[in-house]
Amino acid sequence: MDLADLPFESNFVRELPADPVPVNVPRQVRNASYTRVEPTPVAAPRLLAWSDALGEYLRIGRPSPATVEILAGNKVLPGMQPYAARYGGHQFGVWAGQLGDGRAITLGEVIARDGSRQELQLKGAGRTPYARTADGRAVLRSSLREFLCSEAMHFLGVPTTRALSLVATGEPVTRDMFYDGNPQDEPGAVVCRVAPSFVRFGNFQIHVATGETEPLQRLAGYVVRNYYADHEKDWFHVLCRRTALLVTDWMRLGFVHGVMNTDNMSILGVTIDYGPYGWLEGYDPSWTPNTTDAETRRYCYGNQPEIALWNLARLAEALLPLQDKEHLEEGLGLYAQTYEDAMRRSLAQKLGLDSLDQEGDNELVGDLFKLLAVAETDWTIFCRSLAKVEATKDDEALLAPLQPAFYSEADFGHRVALAAWLQRYLARAKLAAPGRAERMNRVNPKYVPRNYLAQQAIDAIEQRNDTSVLERLMKVLERPYDEQPGNEDLAARRPEWARHKPGCSALSCSS
Repeated sequence: MDLADLPFESNFVRELPADPVPVNVPRQVRNASYTRVEPTPVAAPRLLAWSDALGEYLRIGRPSPATVEILAGNKVLPGMQPYAARYGGHQFGVWAGQLGDGRAITLGEVIARDGSRQELQLKGAGRTPYARTADGRAVLRSSLREFLCSEAMHFLGVPTTRALSLVATGEPVTRDMFYDGNPQDEPGAVVCRVAPSFVRFGNFQIHVATGETEPLQRLAGYVVRNYYADHEKDWFHVLCRRTALLVTDWMRLGFVHGVMNTDNMSILGVTIDYGPYGWLEGYDPSWTPNTTDAETRRYCYGNQPEIALWNLARLAEALLPLQDKEHLEEGLGLYAQTYEDAMRRSLAQKLGLDSLDQEGDNELVGDLFKLLAVAETDWTIFCRSLAKVEATKDDEALLAPLQPAFYSEADFGHRVALAAWLQRYLARAKLAAPGRAERMNRVNPKYVPRNYLAQQAIDAIEQRNDTSVLERLMKVLERPYDEQPGNEDLAARRPEWARHKPGCSALSCSS
């Protein structure tokens, strides 16, 4: 079926208060959840990437040239009621006031194959009243990274927004990538994001910050009716549990969101807004991929569980006019307990163990993390390779399967300590020996969308107009837990040339 053949609806527009001012200029909006605004057409749209899996789920076939025009924002179909949502948020721990969809425009909702309602949103589709001083556009590098990681996270089994298409605009976009006073023109692009809802914590916060009780009540009613119908009384509790499980997924995989502001936290408990994200390569709990966060490291890998709880507490404050304080505090307690239990189960699974409830298990796990931090050790490769380690008295043979995970030759003392840990681990793993490797490979991926791989795909398109690098990478990432012979190069640790290359390690919030 073609996109143009799908019936579009918009519950969000129908049920929530609209901005009464029909003017698309940056301004403060009051007593509204959204502003009606249409995408700004682009010069020469060209399809760069398409998610066959998501298209199939939405009952949409490979896009025709007419469909590409829609996905670029050049055409609005009957039934679509495009809008930009209004929200606020705490950014890096500080209240930032009104934010909103400054470059994202939701087209409408379609019904997927499973009967669920899914919103289609164009990111990079032009200026909105929430764009402030920006142009509403997005560059290819950030759009490709969002397209890539959205779909990769889905196949890794992580709750996430999805990405249907990536379209080049044929127009340059000026950005200062490093915020160093050297702006440059870059290729522009639009990504079509898909989710049941793009409502964030900040959608609630803005109504409270501006004393808008009636719009707050309507928003809460909308969210409960459409997404928590079976949990009307305890939907905040459900969200807290979902968020705890989400962060557990991030931690087990070594994913670092990079900008966990409250406006980047989903009311559904899914990953939303792929900006300066990164994948833990050398294991370092203090690592952040966001150059803006380099000094405080507020959003570093190891802080993510605590930050998610902090963000939920800010949402709880926004819900105080609607729910009892004690009930909200119970939800925050549920987050903490859910995360602790889920992370413990996840670590046991990664180690191929049934549980971590035996005497000495806490020390076993704690000692592993200490060893990983001593020598630069690739988190993904180490966890995957651990399944190959087999009992032997020969330390060199014991360590051999793990060698690809080390970024430099480990010193003698570290090798001795790691070999001793492996002997302890294997002795403990005997209790769960049957099928250990197979179980570990089901939870420890071989392939993740490392930043340097994304940058190679970006370079190929920008320099050679070559989409094959991205296409190959996307195909492999659809089966991240499989061996896939012939694609081992996409599972390799970050090469030295990528250590400091822009886009391959740390990134800015610039897009």
